[in-house]
Amino acid sequence: MAKIVAVTSCPTGIAHTYMAAEALEMAAKEMGVDIKVETQGSVGARNEITVEDLRQAQAVILACDTKVNEDRFKGLPIVRASVKDAISNPKSLISEALNMAKPESEKPKKTEQKDYVDQVFEAKKQKSSSLTGAYKHLMTGVSYMIPFVVAGGLLIAISFAFGINAFKEEGSFAAALMDIGSGNAFYLMVPILAGFIAFSIADRPGLVPGMVGGLLANKLGAGFLGGILAGFAAGYLVAWLKKVIKLPKTMEGLMPVLILPVISTFIIGLGMIYVVGKPVAAINTAVSQWLTGMSSSSALVLGIILGLMMAFDMGGPINKAAYTFAVSTLAAGQPSMVMAAVMAAGMTPPLGLALATFMAKDKFTPDEREAGKAAIFLGISFITEGAIPFAAADPFRVIPSIMVGSAVTSALSMIFKCTLAVPHGGVFVLPIPNAVGNLLLYLISIVAGTIVTAFMVSALKTKKEVVAVAQ
Repeated sequence: MAKIVAVTSCPTGIAHTYMAAEALEMAAKEMGVDIKVETQGSVGARNEITVEDLRQAQAVILACDTKVNEDRFKGLPIVRASVKDAISNPKSLISEALNMAKPESEKPKKTEQKDYVDQVFEAKKQKSSSLTGAYKHLMTGVSYMIPFVVAGGLLIAISFAFGINAFKEEGSFAAALMDIGSGNAFYLMVPILAGFIAFSIADRPGLVPGMVGGLLANKLGAGFLGGILAGFAAGYLVAWLKKVIKLPKTMEGLMPVLILPVISTFIIGLGMIYVVGKPVAAINTAVSQWLTGMSSSSALVLGIILGLMMAFDMGGPINKAAYTFAVSTLAAGQPSMVMAAVMAAGMTPPLGLALATFMAKDKFTPDEREAGKAAIFLGISFITEGAIPFAAADPFRVIPSIMVGSAVTSALSMIFKCTLAVPHGGVFVLPIPNAVGNLLLYLISIVAGTIVTAFMVSALKTKKEVVAVAQ
């Protein structure tokens, strides 16, 4: 039996990582292939690939949207893909890995009768391959940043539980929590983001200039945008310096600990202070002032846009862009309308689809109805990825439905002026006093979008089409 090893890793390390692993394992079982999938999630590596596994392996599949160490796979053919590729078409990845593992003479010849689905899958993969580099670097930074966001946000929310202004009393417990959450955990978000973007590009030598650039972005008021620019600039600068600086072998040990950190930090630091900092800070200030002075009509438009972004790719780059923007509005340690709208919009897709499986049972397969039960818990936990199995099976009906539902939720949340002091947590943070502004209206917003999603999906799907797909 053929043996393949694989690694799956998504930016948040929560849903996509494990869904991709499960899809690969199920596909391999159907194809009669022995596969071991290591998941690199938020809790660390699980089901780790051993030396013995590598000795037996014929090929490797890396379904990763973040940077993973590939050194251990040297000598083995590697198929690189995103976690979404693994979820939507795992058999094609496994077939590609098996073909790469065989000598050229033994590989089956391609024919014009090749399955249409495989042709579409390969075309999509080739089209996106040029974009995965920058996206993967950005998502690596985001994945390391999220624990700081969640920890800091929850501590800020607990601080508000003592009163919305309790933290202003010097020496109080609420003030201590605010200092830990906003003054420290949140302050580290941008440096961590920038540092690990640079790390993804240039490995450990990129950490110092990346994190220093991120700290300067904070100090200069350039925020997340400045941090992202600092991270990419630091990473590519270090990667370039590695190539152009040649030292005698006796001095090569100085490169990672002295030469690269000093030169790159010097350049990035001066660049942030004299070139990048002020213009980006001006952009951030303008955006903040616009948000502060939003009229009800512009709030509605912004809410619709954020809702559409959150539902469009369910945890992908567009979703993460909206989420990162929302988190940046929390940086001052104050509740945010944008953060409230984004979390509500992210909860709506799995909740709406779960409701649809109960409303129109005859339009869903037994497996989809079971997935609907799981989607309830994913939805209330603010894990938008719970909608992916439904979207993968019927994208042209499901994706427009969840986009409309999320847009309704987000727009209502903005119109109702709901606020949120936490960056994650779903319904589990709602009972915390003062964590949510206008709680009842916030719940109404989520329920309304959930119902809209469910009705749209139920109306668009037909029993006949579900039977056809099952066959």
